[in-house]
Amino acid sequence: RGFSFQADGPLDMRMGHSGMTAADVVNQLPEADLARVIATLGEERRARAIARAIVEARAEQPLATTAELARIVAAAAGHMSGAAGSRIHPATRTFQALRILVNDELGELARGLAAAESLLVEGGRLVVVSFHSLEDRVVKRFIAERAGQTGQVSRHRPEIIDESVPSLRLVGRQVRRPRAHEIETNPRARSAKLRVAERTGAPFWPGDLAPDKLETLGVPDIGDALGALK
Repeated sequence: RGFSFQADGPLDMRMGHSGMTAADVVNQLPEADLARVIATLGEERRARAIARAIVEARAEQPLATTAELARIVAAAAGHMSGAAGSRIHPATRTFQALRILVNDELGELARGLAAAESLLVEGGRLVVVSFHSLEDRVVKRFIAERAGQTGQVSRHRPEIIDESVPSLRLVGRQVRRPRAHEIETNPRARSAKLRVAERTGAPFWPGDLAPDKLETLGVPDIGDALGALK
C-alpha cells in the first residue's frame, strides 16, 4: 500500500480504503503547503527543497509510485543522515509526513487516548508506546492535562467537571526508554518511549476534540493546507 520505499508500490499509504491518498497529496498540493506538511509532520529541515523538487517532477508527469517519490526526495535532500549504524534514508521523514497526514494519525491518537480514559475503571492503566517526537508530544500533553499538571484551565471542558480532580495519575517515572540490549535485539525500538498512567476515580474529561483542542494536545493544525484536496 505504499508505506515503504524499500519496495516499489503505489503511492497510497492509506490504512483504510477511503479518503485521500499520498498520490493526491504530492500531485495536488501547492508547493508552499506541501513544504509545510513535510516540515511539520516529517520534521524535515529540507522540506522546501523537497517540495520544490516534487512540484517540478509532477509538472512532467504525475507521481505514482513509492520508488519514484523516494528518488526525487533523495536527490533533493542529499545523503543519509544520522550516525553510522543508525542512518536513515533521506526520504524517511517525507514518507512519515505523508503517512501521518493521509491517515490523520495524530488526531486518531488523541481520540484513542480520550476513548481509553473514558473506558478505564479506577485503577486501570493506560500504557502507550510512541515512536517519534510528534506522537510522544500528544501522549505527554494528554496525560499531563488529565493528571492536572498543566496548570491551565481549558475552555473546552464543561464547567461541571472539577478542574482540581485529575482523571489520571502518573505511574513511576514519566517516560521509559529501551535499554541497550533491547535496542540491540530490536533496532526499531531505539526511538520508542513508553508512558504509563493510572485511572483515578474522578469523572473522565469529556470534550469534542475539535481542531483547536487537538492543537493544545500537540496535534499540528494544517487543515488550511488541505483546501486544494477538498
